[in-house]
Amino acid sequence: MKIDILTLFPDMFAPLEQSIVGKAQEKGLVDITYHNFRDKADKARHVDDEPYGGGQGMLLRAQPIFDTMDKLSAKNPRVILLDPAGRRFNQAYAEELAQEEELIFICGHYEGYDERIKSLVTDEISLGDFVLTGGELAAMTIVDATVRLIPDVIGKKVSHQDDSFSSGLLEYPQYTRPYDYRGMTVPDVLMSGHHDNIRLWRMEQSLRKTLERRPDLLETYELSEDEQKILNKIKQEINK
Repeated sequence: MKIDILTLFPDMFAPLEQSIVGKAQEKGLVDITYHNFRDKADKARHVDDEPYGGGQGMLLRAQPIFDTMDKLSAKNPRVILLDPAGRRFNQAYAEELAQEEELIFICGHYEGYDERIKSLVTDEISLGDFVLTGGELAAMTIVDATVRLIPDVIGKKVSHQDDSFSSGLLEYPQYTRPYDYRGMTVPDVLMSGHHDNIRLWRMEQSLRKTLERRPDLLETYELSEDEQKILNKIKQEINK
């Protein structure tokens, strides 16, 4: 995957050189290039200006963004504008972006964008109902969530198939050695070696956590017959 990121602060992306995303770049599975669009600004290096019609704050000018985009060699990219008014990012969106060959991120600052910049854009994405000082942190989050889903970035595909939200439910609790740590022990079912009992326990724990913390996910999740039985049992326990 080829990723181009338009930003005023390329140094902010140093964390992407570490951990899983960093290793993915070392393996040649993803190529990330940063473009400081201030380099395409006027002689005074201004990338912002006052809005026509008045108003508070400054707007990101169209010219530096357009000129930077003109020099990119991407053929058919998804062009992502980080914007609080955009579509909410989630795991399904990350899985969608992971299928692409080329992504371009435009990270803004100031009060907003010149609306004409949006003519370059295929996707406007928001992380949630809050405002950051710029698009860099949002871009890093989306890149991280997307790159880890590219084949061979994580050793085994099943490593992320059971992640929270990948299945539509929150992930069940997990444990590793030692069995007893400060009086807290691993549930006996996980030590039993009985794979079907372990599967059902994990299913119950996943449903229970989802019901308690994110019941909204169950409104659109298609329950299997086993899941429906277990969920009914959990609800009966809660209503006692």
